[in-house]
Amino acid sequence: MPQPVTEKLAILADAAKYDVSCASSGSNRKNTKDGLGNSQGMGICHTYTQDGRCVSLLKILLTNYCIFDCAYCVSRRSNDIKRAAFTVQEVVDLTINFYKRNYIEGLFLSSGIFKNTDYTMERLVRIAKKLRTEHKFNGYIHLKAIPGASDELIHEAGLYADRLSVNLEIPSEESLKKVAPEKDYASAYQPMNFLAESITGYREEKKTLRSAPTFTPGGQSTQLVVGATPEKDYHILHLANSLYQEQQLRRVYYSGYVPISNDQRLPVLKSPPLVRENRLYQADWLLRSYGFNVDELVDEQYPDLDQEVDPKLGYALRHPEQFPVDMNTAPYELILRIPGVGVKSAQKIVQARRFGKLRAEHLKKIGIVWKRARYFLITADSDFRWLGFHPEHLKQRILSEQAQPKFSPQLSLFG
Repeated sequence: MPQPVTEKLAILADAAKYDVSCASSGSNRKNTKDGLGNSQGMGICHTYTQDGRCVSLLKILLTNYCIFDCAYCVSRRSNDIKRAAFTVQEVVDLTINFYKRNYIEGLFLSSGIFKNTDYTMERLVRIAKKLRTEHKFNGYIHLKAIPGASDELIHEAGLYADRLSVNLEIPSEESLKKVAPEKDYASAYQPMNFLAESITGYREEKKTLRSAPTFTPGGQSTQLVVGATPEKDYHILHLANSLYQEQQLRRVYYSGYVPISNDQRLPVLKSPPLVRENRLYQADWLLRSYGFNVDELVDEQYPDLDQEVDPKLGYALRHPEQFPVDMNTAPYELILRIPGVGVKSAQKIVQARRFGKLRAEHLKKIGIVWKRARYFLITADSDFRWLGFHPEHLKQRILSEQAQPKFSPQLSLFG
């Protein structure tokens, strides 16, 4: 008896939750008069774009059957779980039906590997092609680029998908060989390099030929599993940084290892390392948007990020020679390094001080996190140097302030 689509959906949507490389930033595909869907729309909260819009995606696997036996993966060949596989048409129908009911704005489609990589990749491409050409679907589509698949299939996927992702999974090839001996870095880097060259080529062509087709407008991304193998944050962030610079990745996603087996090759964890995952995301953001380099955040002496404080605060505490920063004279790049000051706030500060000396009240109105930032800056009326810059004491002071309960204004009158 054929497996009902609803049962497949329950199995394959649950299996897809372990893949975190899912965001729709970087694409602005628009609808057409005879089309369906729009990647710019609002919907159910599943993921956020770079500009803060909430976009809902149907996030599923094509199948959880897999020829590989990766120790960290719930869909590994040896795992005793219920299996399912969609047909190409079933995924197309689900996407269209979910969109028409306003449940989703797009599709995130990954897959286990059944038969071989090209067999799987060809089906992923057919789904995207059917949605685009037969249904005129202009919503967001994120596909997995299967390591080992042919360049021809990867290229065709790029013509229909807004984003492609090639997951490295494990942060070093040495560790990958231990927990997934059937995989290697060469198979993953090959499509990454091919995509990087193709994306650049199509962008250059678009500058001179408006009718040139779009190719993966949302770029490419990857996922790194954190905590399943012994790599330090220093190694993970250097790898991520090289992927941004050399393969031109749009995003690197970090996924705290979820304990799913008793395999002796994996560490014994009670729960996923979520704090570490969060710190890596924060550090990644500093690399991409704040002008930091990896060695300023972690080094061989301190190879892991401080889990008690965010990386920016950790940097400031380790570099007392750079602080406090005079808000009325310091360059923009130095203001960006103050804990509690974001990119937009730094831009507003540089603009505002052209009209007069900045005071504490001005910075609060601009929107900086004053409780954290005040120890690292000087204004026309505020200077905390009298406290002395003792990193450990200052760290504990900030942590204790963050831990204090917040009372309503009415209650505080009776304090």
